[in-house]
Amino acid sequence: MADTTTEAPEGILGIPRRLYNWVLSWAETPYGPLALFVLSFAESSFFPIPPDPLLMALCLGAISKSFRFAALCTIASVLGGVFGYYLGYAAYEAIAQPILELYGKVDTYEEVAGKFRDQGDLAVLVAAITPIPYKVVTITAGATQMSLGPFIGASLVGRGLRFFAVAGLLWWKGEPIAAFIEKYFEILAMVFGVLLVGGFAVLKWMH
Repeated sequence: MADTTTEAPEGILGIPRRLYNWVLSWAETPYGPLALFVLSFAESSFFPIPPDPLLMALCLGAISKSFRFAALCTIASVLGGVFGYYLGYAAYEAIAQPILELYGKVDTYEEVAGKFRDQGDLAVLVAAITPIPYKVVTITAGATQMSLGPFIGASLVGRGLRFFAVAGLLWWKGEPIAAFIEKYFEILAMVFGVLLVGGFAVLKWMH
C-alpha cells in the first residue's frame, strides 16, 4: 500500500497537516471503509473535514475497489446531507445555527440562502461538486424548506460526480495523478463547477 501519511501539504482542502494525517491514518486500518462512510456522512452536516483525502488513500491502497469506495462515499454523503437538511428544517436556531457560527459560516449561509430562493437545485448541485462547505448547503436547503426530492437528486448527482471523478482518475493513473489532484483539487473542482453551470445555462438557452 502506498505511504499516504507523510509530507501532507499544509492547507490541502483547508485541512491542517495534523488533521489531514489523522484522516489518512484510517486507510492503514481494517476500518478504512467504515471510517470513510462515517466521515462522509458527518462532513455533509456538521464535521469540518471532507472525505476526499481518505477516499484517495483507500483508492491508492486498493485500486480495483476505487469505484466501490466512491459509491460508499457518495451514499454516505447524501445520507449525511439529508441529516443536515433536517437540522436546518427542524432545528435551525437550536442546532444548525450554532454549527454555522462554530465554523464562521453564518455570512455564507445568508448568501447561499439568497441563491436557494432563486434556483435551489442548481445551487445544491454546484456546491456538491465544488469546495463550498457542503454542510452550509444542506442546512440552508432545510432552513429555506427546499423540496426534499430535488435536494436529494441534486446531491446524488453532484456528490457522485465529485467522488467518482476522483476515484476514476486514480483508477486510471494511480499514484502519479494523486499528487496533482491534491495540489490542484480546489481549482479543478471550481473549474468543473463552472463548466457544469455553463452547460446548464446553454441547455436553458437552447430551450
